[in-house]
Amino acid sequence: MAAHDTLPYRTALIIGAGVGISASLARAFSRAGLKVGLVARDPAKLENLAGETGASVFSADASQPAAVAQLFTDVDARLGEPDVLVYNAAARAQGSVAEIDPALVRDAMAITAFGGFLAVQQAAKRMIPREHGAILLTGASASVKGFPRSSAFAMGKFALRGLAQSTARELGPKGIHVAHFIIDGAVRGARHTDPTEHPDSTLNPDSIAQAYVDVLRQPRDAWSFEEQLRPWVETF
Repeated sequence: MAAHDTLPYRTALIIGAGVGISASLARAFSRAGLKVGLVARDPAKLENLAGETGASVFSADASQPAAVAQLFTDVDARLGEPDVLVYNAAARAQGSVAEIDPALVRDAMAITAFGGFLAVQQAAKRMIPREHGAILLTGASASVKGFPRSSAFAMGKFALRGLAQSTARELGPKGIHVAHFIIDGAVRGARHTDPTEHPDSTLNPDSIAQAYVDVLRQPRDAWSFEEQLRPWVETF
């Protein structure tokens, strides 16, 4: 393990794991020597990534308090208390504000925002006694600007950003680094390839993961509490 890859943490839990950002983070954390836990509703989709990174796989509904509490109990037993939490789970419910089903909006916000609170609460309970840890929350363009037919996603991401700001101020003095990442653009992958005619118009998930890792290396007297990652060619 190269010296530049080392991090002052031992165990990382990624909630909302799958392809893209979370997969790149799992690889980066594994290379840095951290024990990694991956969480998704459908753990079967994580088998290949777990085999590649040596990560442990967990299943949980991030919007349910009892499920999240049990998740952290299970992680404590299998990996040890996580000292890095990444909350990457989100849900969209698109539709006209006049016509969208309120139940869909409620469910989307339960995952995007309330689930983030539940995870942060469980992580904080474990990190505060040790005065050590990091909580990283994945935001989006919708964290700072709402788009038409996307009110549910904007509400959820705005709320998650508020959670990050509040907990950063509360937990920073206790030795816990809370940071929010605004992913302001499309993440490159099977659904969003980088077009030949517009190179660099999508964000490489490996580059995003590198930004998360760089934040984890920051000394406490110069912590970042929010990072905005944006393709240099972005126009909106």
